[in-house]
Amino acid sequence: MQTEDYDYLYLLEESFWWFVGMREISAALLDPLCPPARNRIILDAGCGTGANLEWLSRYAGQGRIVGIDVISDALNYCRKRQHEELAQASVTDLPFADSVFDLVTSFDVLVQLPKEEDELAIREMYRVLRPGGIVFVRVAAYEWMASDHDKALATHRRYTLKTLTEKMRGAGFKILRTTYANSILLPVAALRRLVLKRIGLSERGSDVKPLSPKLQWLNGALASVLKSEARFLKRPQSKLSAGLSAICIAEKPSA
Repeated sequence: MQTEDYDYLYLLEESFWWFVGMREISAALLDPLCPPARNRIILDAGCGTGANLEWLSRYAGQGRIVGIDVISDALNYCRKRQHEELAQASVTDLPFADSVFDLVTSFDVLVQLPKEEDELAIREMYRVLRPGGIVFVRVAAYEWMASDHDKALATHRRYTLKTLTEKMRGAGFKILRTTYANSILLPVAALRRLVLKRIGLSERGSDVKPLSPKLQWLNGALASVLKSEARFLKRPQSKLSAGLSAICIAEKPSA
């Protein structure tokens, strides 16, 4: 990611439709497995500019929330949001002792790791979780959806839900719930990224950019689409069979 991308991320992360809607989806999936307000120590492994650190407070109670990111610009933005428990580090080499955290989250971080380093990061998340702890991992889905959006965000890979689940299970996790997300808008995104951008009818580069003043009305409408998916996913055992994101929630088994 370029400095400009972190600028946009900081400006948009609290109100842009994708972030708002995906937090609703994350809550719908995580709340039943990790009831809010209990005291927990939480790690956001790849915290970006920090909006999710604030959102994760719903799960921390009187506990702590720690963020790590490899990019200093991202951590500087976290500090602007008044977050102080931060470390500059890679998710492949977490600077924490074994069995420290009750909850570890990874939002679209594994996709930015080269070669097989995603498996190393998953093993690190397993290591720092206490037995019985929960991990929430979200990644971009489908290699065929790769576009200049991915190049702008330094995305190295995309996943199927099966591939993500197998990697999590291979690290020792017990899988609790899996699903795709951002399903309704998948055809629209495919058209825009794979067709319109390539023939010059849509702006190239990252999709994480402010909407033009004429299109501001779309922000609420698109957020509502994702919120409708969140309501569906609140149903026990519900699952979306396709989508722009793949999500896996898993547990480190108790000894």
